Amino acid sequence: MKEEVEIDKGQEQEVLDSINSRKIIIPMLLGIGVLFYLVWSSFDLEEFKKIPWGGKVLFYTLLAIFTYVIRHLVLSYRLRILSNNFFSWTKSIELSFIWEFASAVSPTSLGGSAVGLFLLAQEKLSAARTVTLVLYAVIMDTLFFIITIPLLFFTLGPVGIRPDAHSISDLGGVWITIVVVYLFILLYGALFIAGIFKPIIIQKLIRFFGRLPFLKRWQESIYKTADDIVISSRELRAHPIIWHIKIFISTVFIWLIRFLTVNFVIIAFTGLSITDWYNQYLVYSRSEMMHSITQFSPTPGGSGVIELIFGGFYSDFISKGISSIVALVWRLITYYPYLILGLIIVPNWIRKIWIRRKKDARRKSKAS
Repeated sequence: MKEEVEIDKGQEQEVLDSINSRKIIIPMLLGIGVLFYLVWSSFDLEEFKKIPWGGKVLFYTLLAIFTYVIRHLVLSYRLRILSNNFFSWTKSIELSFIWEFASAVSPTSLGGSAVGLFLLAQEKLSAARTVTLVLYAVIMDTLFFIITIPLLFFTLGPVGIRPDAHSISDLGGVWITIVVVYLFILLYGALFIAGIFKPIIIQKLIRFFGRLPFLKRWQESIYKTADDIVISSRELRAHPIIWHIKIFISTVFIWLIRFLTVNFVIIAFTGLSITDWYNQYLVYSRSEMMHSITQFSPTPGGSGVIELIFGGFYSDFISKGISSIVALVWRLITYYPYLILGLIIVPNWIRKIWIRRKKDARRKSKAS
């Protein structure tokens, strides 16, 4: 019989509450509310009229939508590979949708990993594989940012973070935020990556920190993470190199497509050319930096915060008078579909879980 991941009732209820479809109203009101405020306060009809309405707007908007559909398929592919084909394509697409929905509405304190662990535990994946899947997805995502953030900064300089930034001093508090976020990602990633090769040492190190007085509140969770790293290390070292390459390449595509969607939306509504490689690279860099800065946003999915700062990151490409319109189109492609379709997919998935649990309970009672 397969060993199952243990999740206590309190944690289970917390996760279920976080992905409850009723929570959709909070991020939607935050995001749309901010956008309506920005439209009301800064909309410029003359700038709006300058938008090159026609085939270009339609083509690049549809291209942005298409690329995001591809992103979801790659996300599902990675989940399928991570599960060693335990999940079918249909199941992988469904779970990826739920995971993205959960990330969009979950409070920051819960985090996507807890949601992912809970989701996969319900699908009767073995404990070792469940832990490995979630932690390795986190490791690969972290590795992507560890590599790309310094690469973008050293190739573009401060202007790759904010417009008109000719030196680090021009970045102000944004630079401090970027450094803090990167150091956190670096420490977090180094810890888990080292855990693959030296799991026992890392396990002891994490347990040592878990005994510190000010971390007592999270001690049980810290100890569990330490044990999970050992389990994951054994699983990961058993895989061939080609398996790891597939996971890494799919991770790169997942994030590249996410950030390049902004490029297509900006091309659609401005005079930016797709062959202007330097500026395309600049827009991409700003997208990744904006995402990194909002990782510690207190709102679900960064809703409200991203809409508010969007125009500032691309002010050299989008005029203030239409930046809120461009932000709305971008969020309608990349964020709100997961919230809206989640209303259908999440309740249906939860219903299937409860039905299966009832059947299992009846089967056990008959057997006893």
